[in-house]
Amino acid sequence: MTWQSLAVEAAGWTGAVLVLVGFVLASNGRIQARSRTFQWLNLLGAAGFVVNSAWHGAIPSMVLNIIWCGMALFTLWRLR
Repeated sequence: MTWQSLAVEAAGWTGAVLVLVGFVLASNGRIQARSRTFQWLNLLGAAGFVVNSAWHGAIPSMVLNIIWCGMALFTLWRLR
């Protein structure tokens, strides 16, 4: 495994963990869905998925996560 493919897999797994942590925290009432914390977890998590999806040629997943990033950025902008 090359260092590039290792980095891409790490980005994907890190993204998955960040999105899951955000979902669990919001579902358990620890953070609000419109909080900066939740939005940053989603933005960084989706960005990791974008990197991983693009590398593997999973275009539908990549597009979905680009939109996800955009939604998080828009919400962070509105919360500022």
